[in-house]
Amino acid sequence: MVCIACLLPLFLVPIVNLLPLLFDIIMGRVYRILGWEYRKPERAPPACPYKPKTTTTSTNVAGEHNAIDTDLNNNKALPVDDAKLD
Repeated sequence: MVCIACLLPLFLVPIVNLLPLLFDIIMGRVYRILGWEYRKPERAPPACPYKPKTTTTSTNVAGEHNAIDTDLNNNKALPVDDAKLD
């Protein structure tokens, strides 16, 4: 058995996605009754929630990379000094 509250989102999502289309249809009919022309507004395309990390390379006037960028991108391990100093 599945509770009714768990199934509710399955039915609400398609209805919510159809609301802009239903609004345009209803407004078109209302405007037609009044003798006006209803033009559908331009809708923004859906935006992706994932924003990829932008990689920019900063260069000097001479075309060389900054020393800070090369230091940050250097993945070499530093030597470990385990010797005791007395």
